[in-house]
Amino acid sequence: MRTPGGRVTMSIEELRRVYIVKQAISRAITQKKASELIGLSYRQAKRLVRRVREEGDIGIIHRLRGRRGNRRISEEVRARVMALHREKYWDFGPTLASEKLSELHGIEISHETLRLWLLGEGKREWQRKRKKHREWRERREYSGEMVQVDGSHHEWIEGRGPRLVLMGYVDDATSKAFGRFYDYEGTLPGMDSFMRYVKEYGIPQSIYLDRHTTYKSTKKATIEEQLRGEESKSQFERAVEELGVEVIRAYSPQAKGRVERSFRTFQDRLIKEMRLAGVKSKEEANEFMEGYLPKYNERFSKLAAKEGDLHRESPSHEELLGTLCIKEKRRVRNDGVVQYKNGFYQLEGVSRRVKGVIVEERTDGSVKIRKNGSYLKYRKIPPELMVRSKARRKERKIQRRPKPSKDHPWRKFKIKPCVETHV
Repeated sequence: MRTPGGRVTMSIEELRRVYIVKQAISRAITQKKASELIGLSYRQAKRLVRRVREEGDIGIIHRLRGRRGNRRISEEVRARVMALHREKYWDFGPTLASEKLSELHGIEISHETLRLWLLGEGKREWQRKRKKHREWRERREYSGEMVQVDGSHHEWIEGRGPRLVLMGYVDDATSKAFGRFYDYEGTLPGMDSFMRYVKEYGIPQSIYLDRHTTYKSTKKATIEEQLRGEESKSQFERAVEELGVEVIRAYSPQAKGRVERSFRTFQDRLIKEMRLAGVKSKEEANEFMEGYLPKYNERFSKLAAKEGDLHRESPSHEELLGTLCIKEKRRVRNDGVVQYKNGFYQLEGVSRRVKGVIVEERTDGSVKIRKNGSYLKYRKIPPELMVRSKARRKERKIQRRPKPSKDHPWRKFKIKPCVETHV
């Protein structure tokens, strides 16, 4: 390429080609050998030799260098793209922004071109960064062999509604994702989300969890558990193990990197997609998620190393409700009333000899009371009635005749025993 001073600039590769072509011109090597060294066909090498003979060293430079490409994007299109990015997609990454430009505006542009344009305007946040090296753990071979589970607390709907938690599931072999939004990360949301996953895909062989209190109990083991060599289990851990699922603990976020990376992708893409859709509540977010996940999995999921699905068939809905629920032991009072979380339940048709029952709090909000595998009938007592009965008992206690004090006169009076005398 000629500079204003008349000089010609060449790359290192072009200088090497000039040297080889000159060797062919001086007959030090054959043109066939020159074509092999340059990496071109014999016919193209002959053309280069002829051009260097006629034009000198500048003949090695491609004739189109310095000219605008025929497929170059026009300045009008570039100006429109940058205006749309500033107006609507200011925090979209180059890849997602290029997809939305194609989907919503009909502008076909590669994500790399858009990234370079953004860098040209001084947006250094889109500059590629070197990733920290971590030891790689191979994926499981089969789908359903292990599922990574976690909750992500984030401003998913950006202040248009309440702050939500995304309960996420990622299959370790295929990276196929599943998720649902809840108000908090707790036992019942964990059970409800796992139930929905099981209904969608089946029961996995194992799940990979962190040490959140939802999944790992902080209670001290009972004497019976200590004798069996077991630790105290959370309600969630107990429930999934009843379904035959192995629980594996993760001791760092990096250990369950696939679900963590899926959350990072969701926080980049899903938030912006819901913004464009105008999502404002938890219900709308879950409805949007049902339509979004198939497209997400189609793009980001992978084929498992081996064919086959190790998910087991899902049990019936009633069986899932009876397993994935909070179960606690409760004492039955003499009047046949069971108390659970400030609620009072009057058992009906139950023998007075029944002293202990199991109370099940289910994910659908219902409460069941069970004894030896059978569910008992009950009616719920309004709390205000129980308050009244307590008040009446307290009044009766006050109205009772008070006991005399220790120094009362009658306590001091002692009757002397009669002594019989015999003459």
